[in-house]
Amino acid sequence: MPKKNTKRKLVGLVSETTGDRLYYTVKNTQNTTEKVSLRKYNPRTRQHEVFTETKKNLGRNEVKKRK
Repeated sequence: MPKKNTKRKLVGLVSETTGDRLYYTVKNTQNTTEKVSLRKYNPRTRQHEVFTETKKNLGRNEVKKRK
């Protein structure tokens, strides 16, 4: 069984105009250290808009430290 590649991380893409997180993508954190911004289609506004990178979970489903 092959090893899992830990250099690639799952990131969410957030629309700059509406603030909706509609797309997810995988990026290589070693090659691209800056935030990714892509022009993608927003079905709510029915237009192509700029989506920028954010964390996947945004504070949800994080493992809390035990006391």
